[in-house]
Amino acid sequence: MGSLLYTIIIGAVIGVLARFFKPGADPMGWILTILLGIVGAYIGSLIYPGGGFIGFVVSIICAVALLFLYEIVRKKTVRTA
Repeated sequence: MGSLLYTIIIGAVIGVLARFFKPGADPMGWILTILLGIVGAYIGSLIYPGGGFIGFVVSIICAVALLFLYEIVRKKTVRTA
């Protein structure tokens, strides 16, 4: 149970930092922000398995890249009139 809570907290921190560093408005709730951070951290750990501060920065960069991907997919599926 502790590792699940730790994963959610780290995902939230990484997701919030990614949304802070990416310019523009990202219309997503806190659950998507946490999921974004968790996936970004997972991809970051695959790219740089060493961990530490560099691993944290790589995870944030991966989450920012996922935000750009999310924005592209959202613009293609949601059309404004």
